[in-house]
Amino acid sequence: MKKILGIGSRINHPDHGKGVVTNVSPTQYWVTFIDNGLETIDVDANFEVIEAADDDVDTVSFYEVENSLREILKKWSDVSEVVPLADKYKGGTMILQPKDVSLSNKEIPINTFFHKIVMLRDRLRVMEQKINSSKTLDDQDKVDLQQYITRCYGSLTTFNVLFKSNTQHFKGDSSKK
Repeated sequence: MKKILGIGSRINHPDHGKGVVTNVSPTQYWVTFIDNGLETIDVDANFEVIEAADDDVDTVSFYEVENSLREILKKWSDVSEVVPLADKYKGGTMILQPKDVSLSNKEIPINTFFHKIVMLRDRLRVMEQKINSSKTLDDQDKVDLQQYITRCYGSLTTFNVLFKSNTQHFKGDSSKK
């Protein structure tokens, strides 16, 4: 494997011509070529190094840092992600109708109800992370508490119909005992 080039290195590529490395990742270079503009090429691609600049910069791209930060925040933060409501329910109203006809109905905007369901799910995820990373709980206590959280998710599967994307659905314990 070739030595990773640093930003500012000059190369001559057989297809794209002469260019300058403007960004580096562990697997690719972003090269601005004189004739072809910006192209990405694999670090192991066939090209001639005209002048190598030292790789004194971190070879992690801004995109990779941003994705990592997003995943860390999602995992450990109390901030909820944007979860889309199924289109057919947007702007709708949920009506709770009591059996006793002398009592009035309760109307709740579906968007409000959906937001509360998503917040509940996010709080369960945070609780799950805190349990799993706890230094004071032993493994058996963690497993016992995790089972309760899984059952909570299972109880909430009724509300999966409100989610636009299946990837957002609640999932409980699907094993048959």
